[in-house]
This record gives sequence, structure tokens and C-alpha cells, in this order.
Amino acid sequence: MEPLSAEVTCNGRKRKRIAPAENKEVKRLKTEEGEETLESERSSRSPRISVLPDRLQQPITANDLTELLHYAALGKTAGVEQPSWCHLNLQKRVKAVNVVMIEGLTQSHFYKHYLTLQHLRTNYSTRVTFTPSSTDLASGIFSSEVPESDDPSVSQRHNGSSDLPKGLRIHPVITKFGTKRRGLTAYVLPEEEMVKKRWPVKGMPDFQDFVCTDSVDCVTDSSPLYGLDCEMCLTEKGNELARVSLVDSDGKCVLDELVKPPNRILDYVTRFSGITAAMLRPITTTLRNVQTRLKTLLPSDAVLVGHSLNNDLVALKLIHRHVIDTSMLYRREFGQRFKLKVIAESVLNRQIQTEEKTGHNPIEDALAALELAQYFIKKGPRQVVELHMEELWGYRIIEEPKDLAPAEPAPPQSHRFPDVLQRHRRSVAFLGKRSDIALDLSNQQWLNSDKEVLASFRRQTRCPFLSVLQLPSLSNHLKKSFPHLEHQRVCAHLRDLCVVLAGPLPAGSSEQEVRRLFRCCGPLRNIKMLNTTVRVHAEVEFELLEGAELAVKTLNGLDMQGQSIKVQRPVYESMLDADLTLDALMCDNNTHLYAVKLNPCMADSVHLSERDNGYTLNAKCSDVTSVKKVNGQHSQPKTKSKLSEETVRETFGLFGSVERVALLQQSGKHARHAIIRFESSEGKRAALSSSEDLRKDNYLVCPSLTPHHLPSWTAVTTPTTSVDPDKDEERSHMHISSQDEEMDLMMGKLDRRLQKLFRYLPEGTLSVVVLLGHTSDHGLLSGLCLMEVKQES
Repeated sequence: MEPLSAEVTCNGRKRKRIAPAENKEVKRLKTEEGEETLESERSSRSPRISVLPDRLQQPITANDLTELLHYAALGKTAGVEQPSWCHLNLQKRVKAVNVVMIEGLTQSHFYKHYLTLQHLRTNYSTRVTFTPSSTDLASGIFSSEVPESDDPSVSQRHNGSSDLPKGLRIHPVITKFGTKRRGLTAYVLPEEEMVKKRWPVKGMPDFQDFVCTDSVDCVTDSSPLYGLDCEMCLTEKGNELARVSLVDSDGKCVLDELVKPPNRILDYVTRFSGITAAMLRPITTTLRNVQTRLKTLLPSDAVLVGHSLNNDLVALKLIHRHVIDTSMLYRREFGQRFKLKVIAESVLNRQIQTEEKTGHNPIEDALAALELAQYFIKKGPRQVVELHMEELWGYRIIEEPKDLAPAEPAPPQSHRFPDVLQRHRRSVAFLGKRSDIALDLSNQQWLNSDKEVLASFRRQTRCPFLSVLQLPSLSNHLKKSFPHLEHQRVCAHLRDLCVVLAGPLPAGSSEQEVRRLFRCCGPLRNIKMLNTTVRVHAEVEFELLEGAELAVKTLNGLDMQGQSIKVQRPVYESMLDADLTLDALMCDNNTHLYAVKLNPCMADSVHLSERDNGYTLNAKCSDVTSVKKVNGQHSQPKTKSKLSEETVRETFGLFGSVERVALLQQSGKHARHAIIRFESSEGKRAALSSSEDLRKDNYLVCPSLTPHHLPSWTAVTTPTTSVDPDKDEERSHMHISSQDEEMDLMMGKLDRRLQKLFRYLPEGTLSVVVLLGHTSDHGLLSGLCLMEVKQES
């Protein structure tokens, strides 16, 4: 929606003259909660990093990590695009980049010593599995080449020349977007620009009462576009919403509603809005109704398109993270903007908002904005400017006469990462063991121990912009203890966190019956029947930590054919701190909930009562397993449980805004388990406190435990090395050896050193810690990449 004309907005101008005084008052005062002033809130916004949801559970490679480092250090001003697998917000505010590489350690080591690594697990919120490489990571980083930008504004700044005509080279569209045709994500307004231009942004002053749509963190080039336009009337409170229209990517109108403003209308502004008193008289639709409809209609990855769209979002009191504004695509010199009708007539050859019509048609305007954005994306900036230069911008491109004696071409410049950084006057440093890396010797320090590396780095008077540190001590230690055998012990220990022991079971119990009983708690990996001379027990291994946790809480004490069975975790020396590990994992998943949908017949027969933060069950075996014996044969119930994202959102959305739902589906079967992510921890706590009410809807719930970046706990418990089955049966991991104790001490020392290093880094530093994993003839042992931007104190 474009701003109203001068004759209509005289009251709006009056309000604007008052606003600065109000803003000054806001700047001087703090809120009741003790929040900082407006100025400090703006300045305290720091860069943040997150992995794209569809890439979170996919391992990254050395090339992926290098892609991130290029963008973090150089950004779009140097022509470097956002990484394809993660999103670094507010990149321009990154003050430094620090990479610490720890040789020999794997992802499994991290979770085996999870309690010991307190700094790493609490201060690094973003984790992703890292695929080890046979080549040296430090060498790969420093020898990597930054992709050469085809953006003429960038190449002109850094290479000093351009073959574009001057009229095109200085055109506002070209200087902003370059010449290359790109996907829609290149034109989505960055959050920092939205904040700067006073768009509605979550957490910013003046927008606290705005409603947020359910948007993903990042959109892709295949995300759907939706055109939006609103019309307003002038009320006692200023311009308020009177009509809203929304069209989808195909141009189909999916919403067109008249809205009754809550305040007394002073002017219907019919000349522009097309709204009359007669039109609004029977209308009962409110702003809240429209907000709810929009939240329902818009997919989580939708990109809203409009012309001066910020005015529409303010009228809707709506916050949407991903927007494209056509007034900023087809831009003019000195920040001026074209009217929508002018661009539509020049580019689409379509007349809108004509004098013959009474007021604007928001459906027509929303469709025009949508098609203008689609046209811009399809053609690319250069072709748009060349095709419409004269009719839209009012001048022609004149080819410059070429010199008779062409100037000598400038010598080619190196595109190696450290060379590009140094051209930007940004320092580079490497500290670690002697390596063959493409970096000037004056920027290298060869050191042999972790202590020397960290001490030397902290002695520097100024932190380098890009620093790569290599810590070799643990690798030297692990080489003495056969890494593949050590990894088997670590995996076996982690696997026990997903194991429960059940028994004694009734005589003659089969593996199939045990499977039917325990699969209600989570996907099963393995069942091992333990037959003694007198009684029968079972060892049940789940795919997820949550399955074992739910089994202990819900099935312990179950009465089976008059015999009470005990469900518990293995009791080994190495498992004595298992409860502390699970508590720490639960704290890291503070917004995530695990839910299971029971079969109706199972839910009807099982009685749950919460007591002492646990559960007791009273049921017969045949009821709990949802299996009846008829003439010695098992008959399955006809009713099946089935989860869908819609039903989960509908059920759990009552407790708080649901950000994401991940259905855990086994091959060939309906999903019965889900991980639910709330926008805040309050939603999770509300759902857990309402477990009895959820039970009535056939749901069992417990806190989520499995880290977000792992598809299942088996990702860290399945050895990728060749295993000798005889040695595996020895289960030597049950006991804590002197080697385990020594390793735990070394991990604690490493964690404390990394904590001191983190404190030394400047605020706004992107800190990356890479556990490099291990490659050998026995296979690959996955590593782990931890990332965090150090926030202001």
C-alpha cells in the first residue's frame, strides 16, 4: 500500500511532528521491566548464526565450512553470497572470525564426555555433524578461492574497471543488485535493513502488540510468493485497516476481506481506498479475525510481496520476516520511489488505479506487485533496466567511445581467501603444528602443544580478524590407544543410554510380544531376549533417547498376567551419571517436546496417573500390547494411530506458538512419534503440565532429549568401523578404566582452555570449534562443528 496523498494525510503529518518528542522520551526512559533504551536496543543487536532446518541433520563438509568463513569475513559487499546450508544474520556486524580445530576428537567423544565439556555444550548453541576429510582443513581454508563476483559495483570497487556503459554502471538498480540474474532470496529484504527503515520487526519498540506469522528462519529460491495490499480509512487514531487482499503465486485471490476499524471513522478516503460507509456498515470482521486468517493461509516459508509493503504490515499490525518490496526493486535515484501504477504501465503494459475507477482495487494492486516481482526475478536486474530504461527511468544508455589505444589490462589479482582479506586490510593468522599452508610465514606460528598455541594467541596485542588455531594434544594421546577400538567403547557407552531392561516377564513371552509392548514409546532398534533358567527378561534398545525415557516412566511397574515387571536402565559403573547426562541434554532442548500418539484401543485400556514426576500403569498385558489372544493366535486391532503435522499443531498449539513439527516416520509405517518445537519454553512447560489432558487425546509426552542436529541417537552410537563381534560381546565399556579417567581429565582441561580463549575473543566474533573426526582404513568417524557469535556482555 502506497502512502496516501498530501491532502489526505494532513493529520498523519501532524502525528509525525509529535512522534519525535515521544521517541525522545522513550530513549530517556526504561520500561518497567528494566529494558534498555531504544538506542541501546538498536545498537545491541548482534549477529546470529543458525543452520537451515532442511540441512540441520545433514553433515557438512570442509567446503561447506569454508563457504561460511568466506561469507562471515567478506559478506555481500565483496560479492560473497550467504552459505547454502546456514544463515548468518547481521553479517556486517561480525568483528572477527576464530576457528579452532581439534584433531582426533569425534562427535561421539563430545557426547560421551558431555558433562565434562560444560563450556562447549552451554556456550555454543549451534551444532552440526562434520564429515572428516583426508586433506588438512587449515590448508584447505587458506588455499580456498573466493568466488569472483559478477556484480559490477563490487568488481568496480575491487578491480577498478568495468566494461558496462556508464549509464548502466551507475544505475540505482544495478548498484544495488548487480547484473546477474538470481533467485528470489537475493531480493528478500534483510532484517537489518528492515530495522533501519522502521519495518515491523519482532522485539523492536513500537511493535510489541503486533502479531507474528509462523515463519521459518530462512526461505529458499523455491519458496512461494504472495501478493498483499491493504486499503485504509482515516479514524480518530490515524490510518486504520479497512480492506485486505492476498493473492498466491498463481495470481489467484485467496483472501479479500472488508474490515471494521475499531475507532470512529473521520474520513473513508473513498477517492483512494474505494471504501464507503455503506460498504462497512454490515461488516463485523475485525483486525484480529484477519490476522488469524493470514496466519492460517500463509505457509511457513511464504515471502510477502507488496508495494511500500511496510505500510500494509503496520495497518495489519502484523510481523512477517520475509518480504520483497517492489518499490525498492524498481528503485530511483536518491531514494525516491515510483508509484505502483507507473511501474505497472511501463513494465506490465497494464493500467491500474485509473481515474475512471472509484478508488484502488487491492486485488488488482496485490496482483500487479506480485507479477512485477516475478518479472524482476525472471529477467534479472540488468535486463529489466535495459528493457525499460527510457520509458520508466526516462533516459537512454549511450555507449561510451572506446579509446584508440586501449589501456593495458590490470594484472590479475589473486582470489585466494587470505589475499582477498589482506586487500580489505584484515589481518590473518595461523597457530598450530607446522603445515604446508598457503599463507605468508609472517602470519604463521608453529607450535606443538595446545597450551603453547592458546598462550601465544592470547599474548597478541590485537586479535586477528581471521585466526585459525590447531590443537593437536588429544590427537597425540588417542594415537597411542587405537582410535577405532576406543570409538567402539565410546559408542557402546552411548548406546546404553537408549537401552532399558525389562523383567521378569511371564514365561513363554516372545520377542514379538515385547516389541508390541515397547514400540508405543518410540522407534525400536533391537530387542534381545535374556533367558535364564528360571525367568525371562528382555533388553530393549530404542532409536531415540526419548523412547527409553518414556518406557522407564510409563511401563515400569506394569502388571503382566499378575506379575509386576520392572523397567529400568542398565546399572553399570559407566552408567552411574546417566541421569545427569540426560538432564543436561534436556536443558539444551528447552523448547522441544517429544510426543507419541497411542492406538485408541491401547489408550482406552491403559490408565496413567502422574505421581512424583513419573507415571504408574495399571493394565493387563493383553490390553497394553493392544493384542488379544484368540485360539492361540494374535489378532491386531483394526484401529491405527496416525499423526499429521496439522493435527499436532492443532493439539499442541493450545499451549503456545508451535514453530516446527518433525514427524518421526519409520519406513513403510505411519508416523506415531513427533518432535515439537515451541517458540518459547513456556509452551513446552505448559504441555508437560497438561500431560493428563493430553492423555485423554491419546498422547504421551516427555521432554525432548536427542540433540536437534541428529536424526536419531544411533547417529552417534553406531560404529562406522569394522567390528569384531566377539570383542563387542565382551562389553568392556561397563566399567570405567584408567584410560577413561585419563581421557575425561584431558577433556576437562581442553574445555577450560577453550573457555579462556572464548573470553579473550572480541564481542561480535564468529567462533567455530571443529572436532575433526577421524579417517582410517577402518572407516570414517564423524566429527562435530560448533558455532556461536559471541554476544555483547
